[in-house]
Amino acid sequence: MSKPRVFVTRAIPEKGFAIVRDFCEVDVWGDELPPSRDELINHVRGVDGLLCLLTDKIDGEVMDEAGPQLKVISNHAVGFDNIDLSAASARKIPVSNTPDVLTDATADFAFALMMAVARRINEGERYIRDGKWKTWGPMTLLGVDIKGATLGLIGFGRIGKAVARRALGFDMRVVYYDPSEKKPDLNIKATRVDFETLLEESDFISLHTPLTPDTRHLIDSEALSKMKPSAVLINTARGPVVDSEALFEALNERRIFGAGLDVTEPEPLPLDSPLLTLDNVIIAPHIASASVTSRAQMSWMAAQNLIAGLKGERLPNCVNPQVYSK
Repeated sequence: MSKPRVFVTRAIPEKGFAIVRDFCEVDVWGDELPPSRDELINHVRGVDGLLCLLTDKIDGEVMDEAGPQLKVISNHAVGFDNIDLSAASARKIPVSNTPDVLTDATADFAFALMMAVARRINEGERYIRDGKWKTWGPMTLLGVDIKGATLGLIGFGRIGKAVARRALGFDMRVVYYDPSEKKPDLNIKATRVDFETLLEESDFISLHTPLTPDTRHLIDSEALSKMKPSAVLINTARGPVVDSEALFEALNERRIFGAGLDVTEPEPLPLDSPLLTLDNVIIAPHIASASVTSRAQMSWMAAQNLIAGLKGERLPNCVNPQVYSK
């Protein structure tokens, strides 16, 4: 009996890839950069399953080019805004993601960015490399305090709550805004507030919301104008949640203290981006989940989702469960 054919759009950690390789006939894209649109379409033709990354736009055209035998799309990511769920559901193709596995790694990284921006660590490192360190000075590279500060979380899902738990160790007051929350989590010491209150009262604002039409450019010039001049903005969610041009203006004019970005719009950020000219922003190349443990677990979960779909079983982490309704 022949093995099911699958296309994997980039090399993934061995923990998951070994499972896929044993069960399937695998075509894996070996380059560092993702396949182009034409290359993606060429490789999906005739496959039974697709294991893709958030850098791959999977829409109805891709699904139709794959063919009616396509049984499953497994996204190697927590977010799935790169996949047209409506198109997949219309074609009865289940789609999966890898939830929760990145929670702690991403929360750790959000806090790392928060501390690095607040205490101007990157600026200090450049200060030394540029030969500016001549002596100790009482006014040199003064930062803002974290202990006792107010942390505002936009989005209070798994990652937002994990950041809140870490904040308690710094005696921070935690407030959050999440219009999708149905029931407050009484196990976490945090106060729900409206969006404007969060902007006005927070010393640190950390974004943990999915990218939707409602959250695109949620942090725009108006939102930035309501923040404290001493505020720090952290984004480990999705780049387009923040209006990059408005953020540049706010940082350049010192209307907020600083920002830490793990995600940008676009990605990768062009080298001529004005954000790269600023000292009060730290930009990382979308690595919040890049710990050995979390990425290995992500690959394993993506593989389990893929194989369940190929077997005709319900996906463990299906994001469009309506495909299973009669």
